[in-house]
Amino acid sequence: MAVSGPAKSKKRIPLSSVALLLIGTAMIGQVLGFLRTKLINANFDNPHTPLAERAGVYFAAFNIPDLFFYTIAAGALGVAFMPYLADHLHKGDKRGMWQLSASLMNLLALLMLGVGLVILIFAHPLINLVAPGLTIDQKDNAATLMRFLALNPFLFTISGIMTAAQQTIGRFFFYAIAPLFYNMSIIAGIYIFKGTSVGIVGLGIGALVGGILQLIIVSLGLIGTDFHWHPKIMWRNRDFQAMLRQLPPRSLDQGIDQIQSVTDTRFASNVAGATGISNYNNAYVLHTAPILLLGTAISTAVFPRLNERLSQGRPDLFRRDFLRTLRLIMWLTAPVIVISFFARGYLARLIFSQNAPEIALVFGFLVAAIFFRTIYTLVSRWFYSQKDTITPLLVSVFTIFLNVMLAYLLSRPTAYGVAGLAFAQSLVATVEVSILFFIMARRDRKLIDLTFIGAVAKIISVTGFSIVAAYATITLYPLGINDRGLAVLGTKLALLSAVTFGVHIAISAIFDLDEVRPILKRIRKIIYKPVGQPY
Repeated sequence: MAVSGPAKSKKRIPLSSVALLLIGTAMIGQVLGFLRTKLINANFDNPHTPLAERAGVYFAAFNIPDLFFYTIAAGALGVAFMPYLADHLHKGDKRGMWQLSASLMNLLALLMLGVGLVILIFAHPLINLVAPGLTIDQKDNAATLMRFLALNPFLFTISGIMTAAQQTIGRFFFYAIAPLFYNMSIIAGIYIFKGTSVGIVGLGIGALVGGILQLIIVSLGLIGTDFHWHPKIMWRNRDFQAMLRQLPPRSLDQGIDQIQSVTDTRFASNVAGATGISNYNNAYVLHTAPILLLGTAISTAVFPRLNERLSQGRPDLFRRDFLRTLRLIMWLTAPVIVISFFARGYLARLIFSQNAPEIALVFGFLVAAIFFRTIYTLVSRWFYSQKDTITPLLVSVFTIFLNVMLAYLLSRPTAYGVAGLAFAQSLVATVEVSILFFIMARRDRKLIDLTFIGAVAKIISVTGFSIVAAYATITLYPLGINDRGLAVLGTKLALLSAVTFGVHIAISAIFDLDEVRPILKRIRKIIYKPVGQPY
């Protein structure tokens, strides 16, 4: 199979434009994901069943397919794969780049088809492993739902390899928009199957259709790239062999994160059944949104540039680009975690439609995890750009054992309950990033200098003012017991966000932070351009 077209210009779009594209589509994706979760909470099953129990079935069913996907395939889909593609591209060897992509696609496709067969056959035992606290009917629904998800790891693997190759050559559009169709398909499944005999199992149908749609959209991104598919696996190719050696550590690293998710689901199930699973996962969805929106989007945009710098033999430019991006992520994330903490009640009620103090409590404990997990998305790529997948794996192995121990101790009914799982997440995220930073500083003595430390100190100082502004706003306009609906909750949330970000930008300007200058420049354009004044 060949996908070709007219010759394309070698000029790439600016990195800032890529970041804006990814952030914009990630924002739309998070809105759709938020809407999806909210609709799942509000629909399906017996109306007398608590809403939290209904969503618990859905969350439990997705754990095992995600575990298999991340453990076996996800390590190949970008960070462990793209540096090798970047080397071929830098040498002008596009043919070799596509051969490498096709070989990996063939190998992982066969593996993931086997995974799908395992899920189909052993769905019930797998659900018993993940969520023993569900009732018999809930386990039946979750197992049936899981069977519809059996092919999704295969579909996501093919899509992931295609998008990794596209990112390497600077094409991000189809990678950015494809997940939107996945979310929209699940939302469509909610409306189609609610109130029918299919019920919540219809979400599995929606997810399967969404996976197919996502693959189709991603395939369109190969037009004009001269991609050639061949039914071979290049076992003797040196780069393919080297890449395969890098994949197990990265895949295990990803798989360990999913093991953490599975164990958290099991602990939540044991503490409070389907309700515990639902409360924890609803809060986890809220906490994941800023990580994907800021950390993953920006890190994904800059990752090909980091690979390119090392391929060019310019570690100085690699260091410069990395530190600029790291400071930007820290500066953007700081006000987000301030808003998240003070608005946790608003967000919990928005996603659950009713009063949700348990979700708000869990989310409050996850706020520190938001900050450190967002930073981790870039820090991990520092290692992957240098083709080092072992170090993040070893650190993850240590932190997963720490997380399981802390989760067990902190989630006991005599401790914090389900909120203890979130507390453990924040502690472990802090430890993991701290260890990786220490290793980075030991390997590159020029990485953490006085300029970087001074900039971080300024960001921390600015955040202090943002905290005061958020606290004052929430005190003047508190969350009322009868506040309901998007209009009321959204207005208060928007006010809190506007005040916090406004103060964050203003104080950053006073402190003369580099990160705020593009925003101030844009504001001056908006203010002065209509009257013809220079800017």
